[in-house]
Amino acid sequence: MTVMAERPTMSGTEYQSFEELLVALDELVVPDGYRAEIMRGSIVVSPWSKGYYLRVMRLVCAQLEAHLPESHVIERGPFLYVFPGDGCAYGPDIHVAHERVFETESHHLDGEALSFVAELTSPATRKNDLTEKVEVYGRAGISVYLILDMQEEQATVLWTPSAKGYESRITRPFGEKLPIPAPFDCLLDTAGFKAP
Repeated sequence: MTVMAERPTMSGTEYQSFEELLVALDELVVPDGYRAEIMRGSIVVSPWSKGYYLRVMRLVCAQLEAHLPESHVIERGPFLYVFPGDGCAYGPDIHVAHERVFETESHHLDGEALSFVAELTSPATRKNDLTEKVEVYGRAGISVYLILDMQEEQATVLWTPSAKGYESRITRPFGEKLPIPAPFDCLLDTAGFKAP
């Protein structure tokens, strides 16, 4: 493993397929305080979230719970969703999917089953949350992607998924209400999202 700033990345091994990369991820011993994902054919290890992120994740979940599509559930990590066509596997901070996606013994869940994803940025993950994940989540047809930019203290909601990401977006600073589009159709109050 080669260490890069805050984000160690597996290197030096060529994997023949995405499935081999998933096996390597499963066998990886991740240091305490870190999590591993697959991004563009590489295993990337990032630090876990800061403590106050839990408050933010709980606030998002509590507000969206009453607006979920039928038979969908909202959860906070740690589940790994795979996007084989993009060679990616992500563990989103908050995710909504039909309850049937969890009826498996596998811990590799179908990324296309998601209807909503929220990522809380960190210095180590921010670039990918704002670029690569926008493209991958959009191509997978995930209806709504919420980016909580913890460094800039602003929330961006993206919808209308497309082959290049998302066609629609709205950004509001923390403290304001942000409209969350269909199939949720609600307002997300971002008060309480700032760092202590």
